[in-house]
Amino acid sequence: MEKAHFIEHAGKKIFILDVSGCQPAEMSPLIEECARQIRSQPSKSVYSVTIATGGKFDAGVIEQFKRLTKGNEPHVIKSAVVGVTGMQQVALMLISTFSNRTFEVCGDLEQAKRYIAADTSKP
Repeated sequence: MEKAHFIEHAGKKIFILDVSGCQPAEMSPLIEECARQIRSQPSKSVYSVTIATGGKFDAGVIEQFKRLTKGNEPHVIKSAVVGVTGMQQVALMLISTFSNRTFEVCGDLEQAKRYIAADTSKP
């Protein structure tokens, strides 16, 4: 499975960014790929899910995620994050505040896909 790619689920276009188990150095190219792919899409046309289970976040990664989420905002309808625990919750709060976006926190990918499938704001 690719770490940064689109899927279709229940008629919704979902971008999956999987940084599960990644160290900070591994995340940078994935974050850049996420930005490239999402920003190539029309305005308000993409749902996103970030899988963070077991990922290691440092200050540099948090800054990258802040820039990513703010820059992706015009293209994203709604977002979910999977596997956020401990200090990752603090990082998510910082990212959310900086980007002025909200993220649904889900226990697993299936829950995140159900959250997005239930959205009626975009046909």
